[in-house]
Amino acid sequence: MSARPAGLPSLDTLGRDLLRVSGTRKLVSLASPFVLTATFFFLTAHGWWPVAFACPVLLSFLTYGSTSHDLVHRNLRLPAWLNETLLTTVELLAFRSGHAYRTVHLNHHASFPDTDDLEGAAAQMRWWRALLDGVTLQYRLWFFALRRPGGNRLWVMVEGSMALLLLAGCAVLIPVTPWPAVYAALMIAGSWVYPFATAFLVHDVGGRDELAQTRLFRGRMLSILALEHLYHLEHHLYPQVPHHNWPDLARRLDPYFARLGLQPVKLLF
Repeated sequence: MSARPAGLPSLDTLGRDLLRVSGTRKLVSLASPFVLTATFFFLTAHGWWPVAFACPVLLSFLTYGSTSHDLVHRNLRLPAWLNETLLTTVELLAFRSGHAYRTVHLNHHASFPDTDDLEGAAAQMRWWRALLDGVTLQYRLWFFALRRPGGNRLWVMVEGSMALLLLAGCAVLIPVTPWPAVYAALMIAGSWVYPFATAFLVHDVGGRDELAQTRLFRGRMLSILALEHLYHLEHHLYPQVPHHNWPDLARRLDPYFARLGLQPVKLLF
């Protein structure tokens, strides 16, 4: 998206407190991916594998949708060295390149719905094609990022190499324990839903303008199902706001959306 559409307030008007996140909330967000990974292996080691499978599911959701996402945008106001190190480390838990994610995601913000937008391309597909798109998306993101100029390329090369080494390590350990390989398979398969969930469901390329090209979601049911993460339009409009404050941002924007005639998508209530 380009500059914020007319009729919407500046961040100063909405309140710059939306940029602030307490130290405790930052710590919980940043620690959660590592805790979930450790919990998976703890539970499988004790034979509780049905419960353990919930950890990679939640990890896939929280990394790409919130923790890694905030690191991509540098929204947590961390020292640069710490932000970049965590972006690499957190995404490697899912065998992905954090800096490839940054390159492609920031391009999505700048170019949607152009043909150059790899992340948002699934919004122009049929639902079944959007689901299939995820199978190869992470590899295409990596090659896309390598072709782009800028300081992320070295990070992308290193992260890609490290992800391959981690996968090789999981394969080597199979005779000893299958769980690292199972974990890797679950994390990779979890990333396959991203085009459907983060592009197809939330965008409408046929919308009349920028506000209509990203769907507005509201309702308690959707908030519960999406763990308060279905604020894609709000994020496009104010990308500097960390995910912790998206619900507050949405409430402050609701009067403006109403005046602009935006109709939210709801599920039951």
